[in-house]
Amino acid sequence: MNIKVIVAAHKKYIMPKDEMYEPVQVGSEGKDNIGYTLDNQGDNISSKNPYYCELTGLYWAWKNLETDYLGLVHYRRHFSIAKKLPKDPEERMKKVISKNEVENILKNTDIILPKKRKYYIENLYDHYRHTLYVDPLDETKKIIEEKCPEYIKEFDRLHKRTSAHMFNMYIMKKELSDKYCEWLFDILFELEKRYDPQKYDSFHARYLGRISELLLDVWINTNNYKYEEVRAIDIEKVNWLKKGSSFLKSKFTGKKYEKSF
Repeated sequence: MNIKVIVAAHKKYIMPKDEMYEPVQVGSEGKDNIGYTLDNQGDNISSKNPYYCELTGLYWAWKNLETDYLGLVHYRRHFSIAKKLPKDPEERMKKVISKNEVENILKNTDIILPKKRKYYIENLYDHYRHTLYVDPLDETKKIIEEKCPEYIKEFDRLHKRTSAHMFNMYIMKKELSDKYCEWLFDILFELEKRYDPQKYDSFHARYLGRISELLLDVWINTNNYKYEEVRAIDIEKVNWLKKGSSFLKSKFTGKKYEKSF
């Protein structure tokens, strides 16, 4: 199988050695070259990286990369089927999913997604509303009603669902990825017109990348696409205590997140 998994990165970092992976410098427009594939080549939206995050890499791959299967991961977050993981980041990177492992999974499905992240306390909509500014998400519903109303039923389930395939991570047939990107960016570009990201600070201006995380399942579930779930691993240790306390503060005091964790 011809499989390409782009690794979205904005700085130099340890990378998987497998030939399947292609490190891509996202937001490379106007920045120093760090030695990875640049997302400002060909048809691109590299300059929008402060708002679209890793999606500028996905857009570049959609428009410019020829492959049978396309995937997206992050420089510090990858797929892995390993049962035990070492603590050292360099050793942990050796445990990310390999091309052979991906090929075995794709024999039975067209799509690989990360295992769902579960939000035990509240639904996806309320979690977004408590931690981020919700107006752009509400406007997204209006855009879907206008452009593709067949997706509204699944979008409304954000008010009920308490888990989702997050991080904009996937590996799928390129033809399916192309369909997804066409649908996704049509919505996001319209949303950007209605809510100028520059009205927010640098953290909240990334709402386009965050909303896209919620839209992946809307697209998957509406079309009844079959998929296999694979564990998503962090290469570095995550401070879950700090992350959890920040969420509780947002939920009960109304204080929005101010930075990523």
